[in-house]
Amino acid sequence: MDHFQLESEQLFETLAHQHTSARGIEEFDKVYGLGYQVDHADWSPFPRVNQLRQTFLDRSYDIDVERLRLVTEAYRENETLPRILQAAFAFQNILHNCTLHVYDDELILGEIAAPAKASPIYPEFSVDWIIDEILHSPFEERSNDQFYIRSEQDKNEILELCAYWKGKTANEIITAHLDDDQKKGSHMGEKVFQTNNYHFAGIGHFAMDFTKLMTLGYDGVIFQASSALKNLSKQDPDYSDKRDYYKATIVCLEAAKHYITRYAQLTSEMAAHEADAKRKQELHTMSLNCQQIAGGAPQSFWQAIQLFNFAVTLTQIEGNGHSISYGRMDQWLLPFYQKDVNERAVSKSFILELIEVLYVKMNNPTKLKDKGTVKVRNGRGFGGESLTLGGVDSEGKDATNDLTMLMLEASAHTRMMNPWVCVRMHEKTPYELKIKTIECIRAGYGHPKLFNDTPAIKAMLGKGVSLAEARNYAVVGCVEPTIPGKEHGWLDAGYVNTAKMMEMVINGGRILSGPNAGQQLGPDTGSLETYATFEQVLESVDKQFAYWCDQLCSCLNVTDKIHRMVKPTPYISAFFEGCIETGRDMTFGGVKYNGTAPQAAGIATCADSLSTIKKLVFDDKKYTGKQLLDAVKNNWVGYEKLYALVNSSKIPHYGNDIDEADELFTFMFECYCRHIKGRINPRGGKFSPGVYTVNANVGMGLYTNASLDGRKNEEPISDNMGPVHTAGGSHDTQGPTAIVNSVTKVDHSLATNGTLLNLRFPEDAVSGIEGRDILASFIDEYISKQGMHVQFNIMSSDKMRAAQKSPELYRDMLVRVAGYSAYFVELGKPLQDDLIQRTELRF
Repeated sequence: MDHFQLESEQLFETLAHQHTSARGIEEFDKVYGLGYQVDHADWSPFPRVNQLRQTFLDRSYDIDVERLRLVTEAYRENETLPRILQAAFAFQNILHNCTLHVYDDELILGEIAAPAKASPIYPEFSVDWIIDEILHSPFEERSNDQFYIRSEQDKNEILELCAYWKGKTANEIITAHLDDDQKKGSHMGEKVFQTNNYHFAGIGHFAMDFTKLMTLGYDGVIFQASSALKNLSKQDPDYSDKRDYYKATIVCLEAAKHYITRYAQLTSEMAAHEADAKRKQELHTMSLNCQQIAGGAPQSFWQAIQLFNFAVTLTQIEGNGHSISYGRMDQWLLPFYQKDVNERAVSKSFILELIEVLYVKMNNPTKLKDKGTVKVRNGRGFGGESLTLGGVDSEGKDATNDLTMLMLEASAHTRMMNPWVCVRMHEKTPYELKIKTIECIRAGYGHPKLFNDTPAIKAMLGKGVSLAEARNYAVVGCVEPTIPGKEHGWLDAGYVNTAKMMEMVINGGRILSGPNAGQQLGPDTGSLETYATFEQVLESVDKQFAYWCDQLCSCLNVTDKIHRMVKPTPYISAFFEGCIETGRDMTFGGVKYNGTAPQAAGIATCADSLSTIKKLVFDDKKYTGKQLLDAVKNNWVGYEKLYALVNSSKIPHYGNDIDEADELFTFMFECYCRHIKGRINPRGGKFSPGVYTVNANVGMGLYTNASLDGRKNEEPISDNMGPVHTAGGSHDTQGPTAIVNSVTKVDHSLATNGTLLNLRFPEDAVSGIEGRDILASFIDEYISKQGMHVQFNIMSSDKMRAAQKSPELYRDMLVRVAGYSAYFVELGKPLQDDLIQRTELRF
């Protein structure tokens, strides 16, 4: 019996004495179900929400041409202007002329210059793949992440408009600035690292300063920019650049006002012609809301979340960066909630309904990605729209409030991909919040994910922010902590396939097998045929990591500079501290804190490979280094006995609370962090390491030769901070307690860009009050041992296999993939199989 079960009763007697005054609509310990149910009833108590949710599910994923048409038109008309003004006038042209959409039943307005669930096109970043895929690899014929172009006319127009952008895109200019050494290891070569996110997409992975917007409104921010422009001195050597920045900012903010006013006029006209009295009043109120927030600050909760949705979708219209996140929403929205409740302006129930309507609305923005990206990372959303709840305030006190609880209830009622709900926890997290969080987890839809304030705040301090700022961190993307409105961290900057680096370690810097076998890719730092001691192996690891991190970071610095040149972002820059104050766009380093943050994948693959080498070659001397090298060169064919041994418990494996194995994981973790942290980027900030793969371990594995942890060619590498699982078997065999002990032997705060741990339990392992309390005790133990992040799939392998066989019955079944949840039946089969192969844990 797991020790968590033995201790849970005593622990919860203590926890029961911790209380919070925060209350939702429902009891904090309401059970929302256990895992996904095929024949489930509607989850939300609000018929409107259930209808909106179903409407979303019924829509197809389309490609919309309107943004492409309008942005191309604007750039053609303004070719002689500075780039930042070109970007501003393109933004203005879109907002003045794009089609507006108001859908039945909705209470929140605003899309991304495309119909709901349709993807715009962003030619500023890349067009080659769009042209190629239309002509040779139709989007609608993909095995997953299909998109549909509505007509041949649209298809031809897309091709014609994209032709204008040839030679002008970020991707083409970045590629032209990279040298051969940089290219050969990148996604353009052998994929030791991949930086294509910011080749094909705009800057993202941030949370803007929503408090500033809610306090000042657009008029207040325009006043700030106008005053700065008025006071700008021509003696300033950067006068013209700052002048252009301020002008661009004003153009963008005035365009935002005009856009919202258009919605006010449209809904007013619709209300005048609406026969249904209730809907007529809703349309009238939406019009009044838009009139108020077009320039002014919101005066009610409804107006605040309406302004929020406009602000976020306008950011997505300006650029197509991933993970435009929502900050600590239960904190910055709280004044509007308290005002409405205290004045009895609306009921608490209506506020919950508004939140749920907003949650469904958050799923409408959709992003077209290239076939190479979707092979590595499935998903048709923008991805990473994290919403952070709970945690401590700037003084270190618990910040839980009514909205914390209501937003969790809304998550349980809607059960959609977005928002990616994150709950911050600490040693004084109220019992009620803990239990409500666990009831959401047990419902089996993959939300929320959990973050530990102590190591996360320590990580933020490691970036050089103040303690008060660090305590106000929010999560963006999958697991990345950031300071809302103060940090442009260039998070998710690139993926490092450490398993490919290990291939260089064991084979003299040469490619192991395949069509390029023997090609010299990295420096020759030795091979398994030459190492005399295990210490030499570790020295080789360090040298390979140093070399490849040099290549990676130099690529990212080139990419950073090209974004400054090609696609500045004056609209979003207005909501970050430092930009208006200094007269510099965020792409030029105007934000208070700047960084670049790539992440490592496959750390456990490397650790277990080292353990194999240490055990079999140097400790037991049962095999020579050449024998191991030959085994992986031949994809284990002819070495079946060795393959079985490597995948057995006779080799010490990470994830089983075995110090000698966990020390090798720690070595790999610290080696990566050491070679990334502290490097300087073009915006004057520093590099920041992360250790997570999201779901890229599957795609990366497709391009990775067999490895000494017992992988075969093309199998996934290890996911995130988790132990290895191969076709030969899962390497973690001692249960969840052992995994926690292994994972927390590492100082997570060294990974200032975050860590990620996936765990999966079948439904019956956490059933009933006993199962709930054991899971809560388990989470408390993980938090106390200073793990930074953990998230759960409450789903059996059998249920996922059933969904593979009968996808039509599991259409809205969400599964926790990594830092995000997705509809299982929409994932590619390799990723589905990887999820099924992950160890099914029991206490």
